[in-house]
Amino acid sequence: MNIYLLLFLFLGILLFFFLTGFPVGFALALTTIVLMLLGIGTGLNTPVLISRMFRGLNSFVLLSIPFFLLAGRVMNAGGMTVRIFRFARSLMGSLKGGMGHVNILASMIFAGMSGVAVADAAGLGAIEYEAMKSDGYPDDFSVGVSGASAIIGPIIPPSLPLVIYAILAGTSVGGVLIAGIIPGIVTGIMLMIMVAFISIKRDFPTGPKLTWKEFSKSFKEGYLALGTPLILFGGIVSGFFTITEAAAIAVFYALILGLFVYRELTLPDLWEMIKQTMIDSATILFLVSCSFAYGYLAIHARIPIVLAEAVMSITENPILILLIMNVFFLIIGLFMDSTPSITILTPVLIPLVNTVGIHPIHFGLVMVFNLMIGLLTPPFGQVLFVLTKSTGVSFETVVRGVLPFYAPLLITLLIITLFPQVTLFLPQLVGWGI
Repeated sequence: MNIYLLLFLFLGILLFFFLTGFPVGFALALTTIVLMLLGIGTGLNTPVLISRMFRGLNSFVLLSIPFFLLAGRVMNAGGMTVRIFRFARSLMGSLKGGMGHVNILASMIFAGMSGVAVADAAGLGAIEYEAMKSDGYPDDFSVGVSGASAIIGPIIPPSLPLVIYAILAGTSVGGVLIAGIIPGIVTGIMLMIMVAFISIKRDFPTGPKLTWKEFSKSFKEGYLALGTPLILFGGIVSGFFTITEAAAIAVFYALILGLFVYRELTLPDLWEMIKQTMIDSATILFLVSCSFAYGYLAIHARIPIVLAEAVMSITENPILILLIMNVFFLIIGLFMDSTPSITILTPVLIPLVNTVGIHPIHFGLVMVFNLMIGLLTPPFGQVLFVLTKSTGVSFETVVRGVLPFYAPLLITLLIITLFPQVTLFLPQLVGWGI
């Protein structure tokens, strides 16, 4: 069969199932079955299909997914996010436009506890918006900075999208996670620069001067919550526990604080969170398993080789190839959520990445950062809808508020793309995945 016809079938059939309303996981599975029925690969071979789907789930690291999802929910409901926000306010609230800086710092701290942007937007974002609104900040700025800072969550470890990428790419999970630390910090700094610029331009107020009493009080109330990132990161880097064990420890620690220390978490609430986590985890894991079967068939049909040849006919420069991919990922992010995008694209693109000499850890950060920007872009940006629902602000106001923050995010993306050491320095330092 002609290779270009194969490429058309792989994409066209998948797109058909998307447009007819099938969930992404079912669309991937059905596309794989239809392609097998057309004689691609070994034909319709049920044992091969099942074994490939099972192989996609046969990973200890995947157990971290339900734990990370549950940890974020427990932290939001158990009072940890409120205390993190108060601590951040005691540090940066005295700056001009200080609540914007507080918003970003709180999101950076929370990012070290739960690697899901939607969890940040739904829990911390609502708290941040209410605090900024009570201090007189306009709605568009309040929701804009809350949305922009939420995407730091999946960049700074632990990060659910990076874990999924690393498994699908067959690269070091620890290496990919630790690679997100510097890009996450750079993102926070860039967003703070934009907040400072907007604050001067719109003459936002300067907060009350920082006092030692306020700082010590907020630290005393929140030091146990603030210790979560140190426990997780310290344990992973030292080798004391694995990524999966870190996720389980995060849940256990959050439960202890929420149920017995802060006493803001109830057992009925916990049961509802567990049920929702089970549903979300099943959805993600089904996606991962189907993407392994789809990726296997794509590789068998030489789709990655054709893509590699097509791209390399334009240029063989790794940086130029990454810039081309940036445009592609940004377009994909307009129409598709990050998890389906990662599960569909990673198995297909990794052979190309390896062929042209791009390090898979560097590529992973570039891909995920692009797709996180997609969470902020209409018409389907998930963070935009979550903020609309959690704050009561109109969708148009949320989009208008986020708009100025595309500039620092795109500048950060360019830095990550052009300077691989921004992502590779720490993995090289500890020898993970390098």
